[in-house]
Parts: sequence; structure tokens; C-alpha cells
Amino acid sequence: MEDNKIDINSLIGFFLIGLIFIGWLYLNPPPPSTDLVQTIEKNEISDEKPVEQDLSDILSESKIDDYDDSTLNFENSLFQSDDDILVDAEKFIVKFSPIGGQISSLQLKGHLNYLGNPINLIESNNSSFNLDFTTKNGRKFNTNDQKFTPSLIDQGSVKKVSMKLVVSEDVFIEYMYTINLTDYIIDLDISSRGFFNILDTTQSYNLNWELNAFRNSKSISYENRYSYLTYYHDEDKIDYLSISGEDEEDEEDVNWISFKQHFFSSVLISPDEKPFKNVDFKSEDLVQDNGVDTLFTKKFISKISFDYVNSEFENSLKFYFGPNHYSQLKTYEIGLEESVDFGWGIFGFINKNIFVPLYRSLSNLFPYGIAIIFMTIIVRIVLAPVLYSSYVSQAKMKILRPELDEINQKFKDNAMKRQQEMMSLYRKAGANPMSGCLPGLLQIPVFYALFMFFPSAFDLRQKSFLWADDLSAYDSILDFGFYIPLYGDHISLFPILASVSIFFYMKMTTGQQMASQPQPQEGMPDMRNMMKYMIYFAPIMMMVFFNNYSSGLSLYYFVSNLLSIAIMFTIKNYILDERKIRQQIQFNKSQPVKPPSRFQRRMQAIMEEAERQKRKK
Repeated sequence: MEDNKIDINSLIGFFLIGLIFIGWLYLNPPPPSTDLVQTIEKNEISDEKPVEQDLSDILSESKIDDYDDSTLNFENSLFQSDDDILVDAEKFIVKFSPIGGQISSLQLKGHLNYLGNPINLIESNNSSFNLDFTTKNGRKFNTNDQKFTPSLIDQGSVKKVSMKLVVSEDVFIEYMYTINLTDYIIDLDISSRGFFNILDTTQSYNLNWELNAFRNSKSISYENRYSYLTYYHDEDKIDYLSISGEDEEDEEDVNWISFKQHFFSSVLISPDEKPFKNVDFKSEDLVQDNGVDTLFTKKFISKISFDYVNSEFENSLKFYFGPNHYSQLKTYEIGLEESVDFGWGIFGFINKNIFVPLYRSLSNLFPYGIAIIFMTIIVRIVLAPVLYSSYVSQAKMKILRPELDEINQKFKDNAMKRQQEMMSLYRKAGANPMSGCLPGLLQIPVFYALFMFFPSAFDLRQKSFLWADDLSAYDSILDFGFYIPLYGDHISLFPILASVSIFFYMKMTTGQQMASQPQPQEGMPDMRNMMKYMIYFAPIMMMVFFNNYSSGLSLYYFVSNLLSIAIMFTIKNYILDERKIRQQIQFNKSQPVKPPSRFQRRMQAIMEEAERQKRKK
């Protein structure tokens, strides 16, 4: 937070952002949670539940001459097995269930939730992965509850898990999972044999993938804010569904689908150069009350349509189950890193190209909390010239204030003449009232970039500093046992320290800022009174809004405010000489007045025209 008029403008921008966030999060409550069931209607999601039927029954009823119904007795197949298959890889432990042939459990290694338990992306039937299709006789079929035959193929650093839905030796659907024991990626090949006489290939078949996202962080509201369904399409575009309430969308040419859970994601990736042609998305906010403990944060649903290949199933897919670590995701070179929300436009550019590599370098040399402090020092040093420029501008306006007040009083009944005289004074003195605002505007991209950086920086997760046991979460020093709207159920210390520091900083700078403000013009607000209110409003706003935010972010603002105080004190007492500024202004006044710029001429013309219109009335 900067030390002059600059800083006030930055603060105003900051608090507006805060108000927008609050309105966004609390004025749009999610609708009541409902159970969503899949249908098998082509390319849409409805509320009708399909009739569950065994594969052998459907095939028998199809009355296809190529098959003897006696061979389609799936229930008595010798290939059935009830055994799960467990694969213990370097990055995760994954279990495959014969029921549905799908992943029934996936536990990440080396990562714990807020309770100290391992992170489970899939567990306890929170996920569903299945195919639905239509036979030639019009019957619909879903693989979700069917029994597959499992087998494990050990190839050293690679393990393959085969799941076969067997009708006979020559008629089956197979899921072939390939697990690289050192990676977060699981390959999935879906194929079939002998179904070409059974399937209605005039209709597409659907791959349905659902997930209820487990809560993993201390703050439900904070984690929920950064948990959403996001997808990458048209090779370079990323979109996401609403983070609150219920939202649905359909999209074409989708490259990957990510069920994002703040710091972790489950991602389904399309084959190389073969995007999903059509996908229906849906998400539902399962957090009804931030003050009530809950097991899940979001419900994610995707329904992907496929065409048959030679009248058979044939798909090659990839899963990513792992952390939302920017550098890790970037190694796959398919745009997965874009799911990490570092902000849009210039804000994202600053984070990805400056703050991410800067913090990575510092955290390799120092503990994570110390790295934040050093990064703050670097940012403050880089922005110090901006502080200096702002303070010089304020000093000039302070010196000119008596003359400005005189002009206000002399031409209080003639607004156009008053503005003309003020502009003339500014030109003679070499001062610009807007120069105090421009430095503040230059700091907004940095401010907002850091605001987005800390909540998304995976490196901070579960890294301790002082009393904070997790720099990616709030640092509670007292738990209430009950929930206070907007504030939470605890007291965080770093936001309090940041609030105190900004109070003293603004107290220190308000005198200079108020001294630089002229008497308010008729009909205009008194900026000096607004500054008085901001001294108290800004710290309270920060303390409340940041109570549930990352303690790393609050630590940054606390240190940043302390450094701003130190820099401002140094500039005021050891660098800036108001006597020399006054002499420079007097010298400028003695010089020939520079002709007004084109912009100034246009503004003057507008004012003159407005004055003429006023006189006509």
C-alpha cells in the first residue's frame, strides 16, 4: 500500500474488489442440492433414471441370429471375479473395482488434508465412470453396475489393468488401464469385440463421468471458491462453470475436462489431436451453509458423445489425478497449467512470468515464509520509484494549495473560469494533479496479480511459518465454535497485523494527503473527509475479508505495509527536500508558459462550450 494519493486510489480499488467478491459469494446462494441421475438420451442430461438391466438380458432380447442365446448368459460366466485390483504407484495408490470396471479408490501420496489424513480424490463411491449405448432393438444399456472381469499385467515400471465385460470369449467390452508408476497419468483404452451386430450405430454412445469433490481444507468457503469445473477447448481457450449455485453448459471440440478441487484436480484428457466432439457439463454447489461442516464441496458431471469406429467401441483417453502445481502441469504441454487461476490478461502474465519463477527461486534458497518476505522486499524496492514520484507530486500540490484555494474563492461562481485558472497554474508550476494518481494505477496490476498468486500457489500448501501451520490457509489463533457471517468461526492473526500496519501507514500519510487537497469545489465531495473515514474503514475491511484467506497473502500485506512505512519515512526525512521543490516551482513560474497540449485544448474547448450552453439557459 503506497504512501500518498497513489495509495488511496489503490486502496479504493482494493476495497471495490473486496466488495465485489463479497457480493458475488454471499448474494448468490446456491439452490438446494438434488441428486442428479444420468439418462441415456443422446447429447442431453435429463431427470429420468434408466432401467437397469443385465447385458446378457438385453442381448438375448435383441434376437440377433448370429448369436446363440445360451452363450450370452453373463451371470454364469466363468470369467467373473469379485476381486479388486490394487496398484501401488509412486504418486498414488489406485484401486480398480470389477463393478463397473472403474476406479473405486485413488489416494494421493505425500499430500494430507486439513485433518492430517491422506488426500482421496476417489473413495466411497464419490465417483462414477460408465458407458451408455443403445442396441438395435432400442434397449438402453449402462455399464455402471455391471460386473467386469479383472486382470493385472505387470511390466515393471508400467502396470496394466484389464477390465472385461464378458458375454462370451468373442463378445466383450474391455477397459485397459495403463499406469506409469512414476507419473500422475493413467491411460485408458476402451474397445470391444463382437458388438457390431448388436449396437445401434446410428446413435452416438456416451461416456459419463461424475465426481463429488471431497473437502480438503480448513475453510469450506475458501476451498469452495477455488473449486470448479474447468475445460480447455478449441486448442487454446479455457472456460469454467460458475463457482456458486448450479450451472451447466455444452461445448464442442474439448481437449480436456478438469474437476478442480482448489489444489488438486481430476482431469480427463482427449486423444492427441482428437478433441471430444461434444460434451455436456454440469456442476452443483453442495455447500449450503459455510457455518456447517460438510463432506463434499462440489458435484461435477460431464457427458461425452462418441461415434462408433467400425461399429465397435474404440477410445484412447488419459486421466490426470494430482496436484495443481503449475510447473508440474506445464510439463504435459497440453495446456493443463491454464487450470491454475493466476488471473486473466496482464495479471496472469505477471504471475506466470515474474512471481511464479521468482518465488520458486526464493523458496529453493529460504524457508517458505522467509521467501515471501524476501519477495515482498523485492517488490517494494522495484516500486520505490513509484512511491517517490507520488510523494513529489503530493508535495507540489501541498505547496500550490494556498493559490488553489485563492482561485476557488475568487471564481467560486464561475466554474469554467476556475478550471481555466487552475490549469494555467498547473502549467506554470510544472505540476499535474493526475500525477499522484498514475503511480497508484501502475501498482494495481501488481496488487491484483499477488492477490491471485497466493491463493493458487501450490508451493505454499501445508508449509508452516511462525504460528501459521499452513501458509495456503488461514492462521487461526482462536476458534469460536460458531460461525459469524462474513468473518468466519475463528480469529486469524496475520490479517490483524496487516490491518494494524495499514492503519498506522494511512495515519502517517493522511496529513500529507490532506494537505495536498484544495478546498472542495461547490457540488463536489470533500476528499479530506473521505480520507478520514478510509483510515478506519480500510483496516476493518482487510481484517474481515482476509480472515479466511491464505495466511501467506496476509503475511505479504503485513510486510509490504511495514516496508512502505519505512520507505515513506526515508523519502520524507532524508531524500525529499520541500524547499528545493518550492524553488523549482518558482523557477518554473518564471519561465515562458508552455502552450497547452492538444488534450488540454480539447478540454478547454469542451468547458467553453458547456459554459455557453449554460448561459443560453
